[in-house]
Amino acid sequence: MKIKVINPNTTLSMTRKIGEAAMAVARPGTEILAVSPAMGPVSIEGHYDEAISAIGVLDEVRKGDSEGCAGYVIACFDDPGLRAAREIAKGPVVGIAEAAMRMACFISGGFSVVATQHRSRIILEHLVRSYGMDHACRSVRTTELAVLDLESGRADAYSIILAECRKAIAEDHADCIVLGCAGMADLVDPLVQELGVPVIDGVACGVKAVESLLDLGLSTSRGGGYDFPVAKDYVGHFRDFSF
Repeated sequence: MKIKVINPNTTLSMTRKIGEAAMAVARPGTEILAVSPAMGPVSIEGHYDEAISAIGVLDEVRKGDSEGCAGYVIACFDDPGLRAAREIAKGPVVGIAEAAMRMACFISGGFSVVATQHRSRIILEHLVRSYGMDHACRSVRTTELAVLDLESGRADAYSIILAECRKAIAEDHADCIVLGCAGMADLVDPLVQELGVPVIDGVACGVKAVESLLDLGLSTSRGGGYDFPVAKDYVGHFRDFSF
């Protein structure tokens, strides 16, 4: 099976990191196609970035059928464009935030999300509520880090994330950490060694979720809210997105 892992931002170094994390957990016989859209922001930090990036995500999903893709992972913790992508994709589509939170519930009594910029908090808290995870999420913790600090080699980035994880465990009573950015995928192993609790990367969870859905012969239901879009013309820059 071929799974397309879409980094919704256009920073290719992060796409390579995400692809490596996906390939590390994919089983033999699963092909990972890690991509960034041709258009969109270099990082996603806020509602505006999220809305713009969703168009690039949908463009990559639209291309997927001709590329032989059986399923899709949206590799940004905001899960941008997830519901719209489910409407147009023939195979299953999984967002890394939803996948990570649901996986955390299988192995812990309560998790905390540790993410980047403070402005992300409200977006992630909305996601927690929309996924029905209020009962399991102990806290959403954010930091002073920008997303691209994870790519620039900022010397104190790891220590900042580690400190916030420690606070989540000590102050919020989390017994599992969910990393709130795809750019943190390479931090799982050192954090586990330091913290002594499970640390979850959504990219890995997204890949395994799509593999499982495909193994079970399951894809998005067309019986209700995720039915294919109503056929109509789109105009202007979006004419090619007509369904």
